[in-house]
Amino acid sequence: MRDLILITDPGQEQAVAIWTILASPEDFRVLGVIASAGNTTLDNTVANVHRVLELAGADDIPVFKGVSRPLVRPLVTAAHVHGESGLDGYVFPPVRGAAQEESGVQALIRICRAAPPASVTIAQFSSMTTLAVALTEAPDIAVHIREVVMMAGAYFEVGNITPAAEFNVYVDPHAASIVLESGLPLVMLPLDVTHQLRNTRARLDAFSALGNEVGRAVDALLTFSETFDLEKYGWDGAPLHGPVVPMYLLRPELFRGRRINARVETGSELTMGMLVADWWHVTDLPRNVWYAREVDAEPFYQELLARIGRLS
Repeated sequence: MRDLILITDPGQEQAVAIWTILASPEDFRVLGVIASAGNTTLDNTVANVHRVLELAGADDIPVFKGVSRPLVRPLVTAAHVHGESGLDGYVFPPVRGAAQEESGVQALIRICRAAPPASVTIAQFSSMTTLAVALTEAPDIAVHIREVVMMAGAYFEVGNITPAAEFNVYVDPHAASIVLESGLPLVMLPLDVTHQLRNTRARLDAFSALGNEVGRAVDALLTFSETFDLEKYGWDGAPLHGPVVPMYLLRPELFRGRRINARVETGSELTMGMLVADWWHVTDLPRNVWYAREVDAEPFYQELLARIGRLS
């Protein structure tokens, strides 16, 4: 079993990722969820985290507010994909819970310091601002972190918010640079693999066919958010991003990649947030990231469907 801290800005596909984690109590113990500004504003993501947890009956998990804006640049959001709430497409019951008084940064520091060495896994779904601030304020927490598994970056598929940059890195490239240079064990699951996971109509219908409410919510949410991507890419289904994080932790054999050096561009407006990935090892820089390039889509979706089917 892994002890997890989730840093997230749900986001339809991140809701699916969180439900996958909640459906796997034998594999994961969630120590807390930190809402992050990104796909939408911090107030919206806090509410969205509660919506996701409460629909799955997990409203006992503490929710914390992360940092509300990037370290240097203005906040960029993605209402054009996710809707004004950041989680449009399904009508959730009214939110019952509220965020803890303790900030996400302080909660992350406290939880890590109380844990044994190399025992806490950070499931990083959004911009890395909160994690970067925590590492800067309390560098001693690094020894308690087993690894950071992130949906972030792109090399072969390049950008989805600008021609050069993937959204999660672009929202706060300076924070991403701090995390990549932290020396922590890092796993990066980029657009290069999420673009191989496409929500075809048959795959979405299979979630509704499970007959549970969470399965119906998955279908409705991903059907809403796919509109932008279907028009953009012209594929048979929109790419699936967030669930790669729990699926890598559950089924790492489905992914193939290698250790590389990865850095982030923070100086050029033309390529701001671009991941400079040394896939071919043309430099002698330290290989600071395990970077995924391929994923087996069919067993991925079969496993995801089975996990979502466990929920009510």
